[in-house]
Amino acid sequence: MSAPASAELHTSSATGELVLEVEGLTTGYGRTVVVRDLSLSVPAGGVTAVLGPNGAGKTTLLRAVCGLLPVSKGRVRLFGEDVTKVAPFQRFARGLCHVPEGRGIFRGLTVRENLKLQAGGRDESRAIELAASAFPILRDRLGQTAGTLSGGQQQMLAMASAYVRNPRLVLVDEASLGLAPIVVDEIFAFLAGLPERGSSILLVDQFAPRALAIASTAYVMRRGEIAFSGTGKELLEGDLFSQYVQGSGSDTT
Repeated sequence: MSAPASAELHTSSATGELVLEVEGLTTGYGRTVVVRDLSLSVPAGGVTAVLGPNGAGKTTLLRAVCGLLPVSKGRVRLFGEDVTKVAPFQRFARGLCHVPEGRGIFRGLTVRENLKLQAGGRDESRAIELAASAFPILRDRLGQTAGTLSGGQQQMLAMASAYVRNPRLVLVDEASLGLAPIVVDEIFAFLAGLPERGSSILLVDQFAPRALAIASTAYVMRRGEIAFSGTGKELLEGDLFSQYVQGSGSDTT
């Protein structure tokens, strides 16, 4: 998927630069520790997948990277800067985008109003053009209340923020959850094209084979810790996929 000619693209990074470094991270909810002493990194210009069973701590990890959960131990570095104690809105202003599980849209507002908020003060008409270039169906739904869209269209609207904001790093949590296969195809095609615009991706998704097919780097989480790290190809080959993903059970944290 190519970007519109008017889009401002980030400089492509094939230099080995890391857009995210998580070092020894421990976090959770209140006194309940969910992620323990976890370290991972996201290189610029590609897709990094984080897989694992339900309850492994994947969503908790993303929320901590965004600053939505406090870090009790460890460090989060974003674009080379220590942001462990930086507020979420300041991380977003630096070029972070979070597409949470459960759509992440304002259901009571129209599609146009949602896109305007995603634009964050940028030109509204340009935001609409960018969103429509990624998901053309949104152009025909601009006046429609977002909560009345189909599940797939709501997810497209949520995903459009990764185009409209032109972020440097996109965190995507279960983008394909509950969607029809044809919509899943469109969502993954969109994600695969984002690095061409200079956006790196940290992807959590239930469809492990699809996530690994577009990921250059992969991690598997179990019980709040990293059980495997390597390339997407390594995890798909041999018995590694069965051992770490299919056979990982239903751990809870």
